[in-house]
Amino acid sequence: MSDRTEGGVPRRLRLFTLALMASLLPLSAYAAPSKADVEAQFESWVQKDLWPEAKAGGISEKTFQAAFSGVTLNWNLPDLAPPGFPPPKEQRQTQAEFSSPGPYFNEDQLKRLAATGRGFAAQYGSTLKRIEKTYGVPGSIVLAIWGRETGFGAAKIPNSAVEVLATKAFMSTRKEMFRTELVAALHILDGGDVTPAEFKGSWAGALGQPQFMPTSYLKYAVDFDGDGHRNIWTSVPDTLASIANYLVKKGWQRDRDWGFEVSIPQAVSCAQEGPDLAKPLSHWASLGIERISGKDFPSAEMKAQGMMLVPAGRDGPEFIVTPNFYVIKEYNNSDLYALYIGNLADRIAANGGAFEGRWGDVGKMLRSDVAAMQKALERQGYDVGGSDGLPGYKTRRSIGQWQAKNGMKPTCFPEATMKGKLK
Repeated sequence: MSDRTEGGVPRRLRLFTLALMASLLPLSAYAAPSKADVEAQFESWVQKDLWPEAKAGGISEKTFQAAFSGVTLNWNLPDLAPPGFPPPKEQRQTQAEFSSPGPYFNEDQLKRLAATGRGFAAQYGSTLKRIEKTYGVPGSIVLAIWGRETGFGAAKIPNSAVEVLATKAFMSTRKEMFRTELVAALHILDGGDVTPAEFKGSWAGALGQPQFMPTSYLKYAVDFDGDGHRNIWTSVPDTLASIANYLVKKGWQRDRDWGFEVSIPQAVSCAQEGPDLAKPLSHWASLGIERISGKDFPSAEMKAQGMMLVPAGRDGPEFIVTPNFYVIKEYNNSDLYALYIGNLADRIAANGGAFEGRWGDVGKMLRSDVAAMQKALERQGYDVGGSDGLPGYKTRRSIGQWQAKNGMKPTCFPEATMKGKLK
């Protein structure tokens, strides 16, 4: 029987061939994990890996068990890398700021937020005055951040923060970062400021109305309504004061503006921007740089430091900003975000309007294209701040310097026409 043939092939040889083929297949071909398998791994990770760390950090078992009661993996979150599953496909590198920034400053949205913000400025006037006296941050700035982050608390924040953070700590593409935030979240719960049921966050784990990550909550959240709890979920005074405290701890300078929209003469190089090239406002004014509104710079600002900012190079609004602009960037590391906050704050405080300079079409380039330009500039000795494909101020001014050196009109922004020339 052992030598019988099947289809003309000896059975023994056929079985050997099948076994050999199977041994050459990857494990995932016949043992791909299911979601249930991963859930079981998650439960084991929580109890055998995370709990010892939490316990060693002083988290009580009662808090830990309450925090994870009913918590399962949230498979709907982005940037997940479940163990045993194929790695996520690499996305083409694009960035919104590489096309015209204009859509970021949606005028209808800004008008709505400003009108609502002015209403809240009146409603919480006494609270905001106390905040300004305590922290030195204008109420309009605090309101602008509150409005931008969660629509003045109106945005729905339905996610269990523990579930989001635990999912990402277990199987995201940035596990270590989220593990740190998860442990910080457990400390918040252990402190008693909020119950697990109330502990809500965004899909990225940011908490409450000011959208603090847990580590930021522990550093910056304050009890401003005097009830003994730091409550950034339902207490407006705590929310507003916590935002102000964050800005102060990051370096906010009392009695200074965030910045001014200006007109920079063509004869003045746009390659002078950046916080490391700060000059007194009197210096910038001496170059012929003027506020686009026609008003003079405040006399109290003239001896203070200011910086040129051209976020779209010559193809967009131009600014002289103060160090407070870069403090706002600590909240969200984007020039456009900080400009949005500054503009919204001006609308709330003084019925300001849109920037007068128009945002042009600065191209639709891939981050990989910009990274190639950065590498080419680095090879020529320019400091672009790293070849990450993001056109920050060092990249923008390096481009302006390179353009001037090569007989071109400096625009201080990556352009598709440069790709063939900058190698």
